[in-house]
Amino acid sequence: MYKLDIGVIISLEKVLESGVREIKDLGLNVCQLNGWKSENFTEENAEKVKGMMEDNDINISSLWVGWPGPAIWDFIDGPSTLGLVPKEFRFERMKALKKGADFAKLLGVTDITTHVGFIPENPSTTEYMETVMIIRDVARYCKDLGLYFNFETGQETPITLLRTIQDIGLDNLGINLDPANLLMYGRGNPQDAVDMYGDYIRGVHVKDGLYPTDGHHLGNETPVGEGMVDFPVLIEKLREHDYKGALIIEREISGPRQREDILKAKEVLLGILQGIPSL
Repeated sequence: MYKLDIGVIISLEKVLESGVREIKDLGLNVCQLNGWKSENFTEENAEKVKGMMEDNDINISSLWVGWPGPAIWDFIDGPSTLGLVPKEFRFERMKALKKGADFAKLLGVTDITTHVGFIPENPSTTEYMETVMIIRDVARYCKDLGLYFNFETGQETPITLLRTIQDIGLDNLGINLDPANLLMYGRGNPQDAVDMYGDYIRGVHVKDGLYPTDGHHLGNETPVGEGMVDFPVLIEKLREHDYKGALIIEREISGPRQREDILKAKEVLLGILQGIPSL
């Protein structure tokens, strides 16, 4: 049996307000902590969260760090609002990511993760070269703290992400594979992307979805097993690349259905893992 930890995304704000009961109630012991509000990245909060995780035997796989300013998740306004690509937001977002890195260090977490935005496909443009420079600055800050900086997939093609990593040229860069995002943004086949990303994969989101059907809006997210991600093939490919990280379930809805879909995804994953022999 291929043994991987199964976890879930949970917001830092929710943990600070109500603890980790939600994670325990799902029968999980791993989470990716999601922090969008940099004002919460304090030493006091780090000690509080670290204590709760240790007391409940929960591991934080990585800290997902958000950034200030507008965020429109579509094909029209997304390129000008998301991540480090839009130059008018770069400086403030760089500061937020560095503050998140400091917080991760206080938590004892080894990786931070984020969306860097719609990385330009053309490597000869000024926008691309400036984006590489600003990411390198943040990644070097992480390196000095002993942390990995992980790109969450989705808004760029796999080859553009690989080129960006190569052009940045640091050895603490990783990838958080979100297979549904590759589909929902129309960027690629997630199963094939595993072979392209290879050893750069340090985290995986378990999320399912569909290709977009128009040029304005992303494809729809679905419950795991109802979209176009072939999870048995994807997880087998992860095994071939000796992936040892966690499988982090993400379901971007709210209410009782979210919990139902997370538990369903957990059962799907357990079934797949049991059918794959370890190397």
